Parts: sequence; structure tokens; C-alpha cells
Amino acid sequence: MQMLFQMEMGKQSADQVGATFWRAASDVEPEVRGFAEDLFRAACERSEEIDRLIEKHSQNWRLERMPAVDRNLLRMAIGEMLGFKSTPFPIVINEALEIGRRYSAGESINFLNGVLDAVAKTLVAKI
Repeated sequence: MQMLFQMEMGKQSADQVGATFWRAASDVEPEVRGFAEDLFRAACERSEEIDRLIEKHSQNWRLERMPAVDRNLLRMAIGEMLGFKSTPFPIVINEALEIGRRYSAGESINFLNGVLDAVAKTLVAKI
């Protein structure tokens, strides 16, 4: 989520983020780093599809009006749902909400849960 946030707020490309992000987070375990990079890549590669899903399932909210943390947390979680189908959606949602409890405003949790649950139901219906 931090990499997506950095890319958006810093107006950087995915390559620029990849080149700078890990300098500040050099103590991360290689396995964790690999997973984070995979999530980032999945969210970047499917960004248009992800943003359409967010807009479709966030009633009366345009992407640009959402808090940047919430927007990028949704992108990360939906990217994981799309790119890592072996991870059960409830686990993805729970992990996203835990991150949201740490970095988002308290009132964002219900919003995040509602959007992610609606997206998950849409994706399950397509399977």
C-alpha cells in the first residue's frame, strides 16, 4: 500500500517507486519484499480494472474524493483478489482492514469493508 501511495502522491512511475522504496525499507525480509513487490505489480498492471471496480462499488464516491490511504488500500486489496486467486477473499479483506485500522481514519473501516465485500461478491459470481 505504501508503494501505491508513493506512486500516486509522488507522481512516480512503478519503476521509480521500485528504485527508491526499498532504500528506506532495507531491513525487510526477502520473502516479505517479494510478496510486497508481487502485490504492487498486480495492482499496477490491473489499475484500470481495479479503479473501475472501486468506482462501481463505492456508492456516491468518486476515486478522487476518497482519502488517498483508503483509495490505495482498496487498490492493493483488489489487486490481491485479482492476482492471487488462491488467497481466500475473506483473508484479503481482513488483512486490508487491519492495515486500515492502523493507517486510515476510524470511520473509513466500514467503507473499506463494504467496498471490498461488494467487489469480492462480484468476483466470486464471475468464477
